[in-house]
Parts: sequence; C-alpha cells; structure tokens
Amino acid sequence: MTIQDKLSLIQQKFKAKKSRFNSFGKYYFRSAEDILEALKPHCKEYKVYFTINEELQMGFAEVPIIKSIARIVDNETELGIEASSVVGIDLNQKGMQTPQQFGAASSYAKKYALGNLLLIDDTADSDATNNHGQQAMTNTQFESAKGYVKSGGKIESIKEKYSITAAQEKALTTL
Repeated sequence: MTIQDKLSLIQQKFKAKKSRFNSFGKYYFRSAEDILEALKPHCKEYKVYFTINEELQMGFAEVPIIKSIARIVDNETELGIEASSVVGIDLNQKGMQTPQQFGAASSYAKKYALGNLLLIDDTADSDATNNHGQQAMTNTQFESAKGYVKSGGKIESIKEKYSITAAQEKALTTL
C-alpha cells in the first residue's frame, strides 16, 4: 500500500472528539493534542508516523508568523506527505504575555496543519462557525445593511457587529 493509499484511508476513518470547551464563546472544539491522540491507533494499523515542525517567519508589516508543517511518513518506505498552515502572532493581544501569544499561535497553527493534512472539515469546527458574541443579522437588519452599503458604508463595519452568512456577504458586495 502506498503512502497516498494509507493517508486516504486514515482521512476516511479519522474521528477526533471536540473535548475542549471555550467558556467565552460557549462552544466545544478539538485541539492539536486531541487530533494527535486520535491518530495513534491509525499509526500502528497503517505503519506510519506523524510529525509537526514549525518555522518562525516575519510576515507583512513585520508581523511574526508561525508556519506549521504536519507530515505523515510511511515507516516502511520513509516517503511522506505534508500540509502546512500559517498563523500570525498578535503581539498586541490584551491579557496575554508574549510566550502565551506565541504558544496560542503555535497551537492554532499545528491544529490547522493537521486539519489540512487529514481533511478535517473546519466548517463543522466551532472555531470556524463561532460568531464570538456577535448576533445573527435579521432580515430587517440585512435590508438596513444594504442601504448602508449603497450609501458608501463598509461591509467590514457590518461584519464587526453582526455574524453574516456567505450569501449575505456576497449580496452586499454586489450592490
């Protein structure tokens, strides 16, 4: 069996529970550690191992970035497949010390690199669907938002206040 076949089977069978709870956003999520723990039985079954490497880079406007590279390697052939993710580090994040800012970005980058490799659908992940306290836009509010955009208002201002769907955003950008 090739490494591609092994990865494909793991992607099909893979399940990782959302065992962590975000009390601010009131949702469950999975961490990189949850994903790695769920991979262990597959490693033995398919004779593979996973690695995660990180690189610190400087991004646009001198914002530090962590690039995380998740890799599956075949024990028998040493051939591998990798996927990556890139996460900026917010050094102005209130309530966090610098090591915590780097650690949070590192954890997030690892989680999404693994998600990219394993084809974890993050539309079902609370990090992707959480509205972080924003309210959903009602039909009346959407009609008002259309008028606001037509008069020169910015969609970004609407998105700061409301959680809008992709369809609503598309409708607002085509006005």
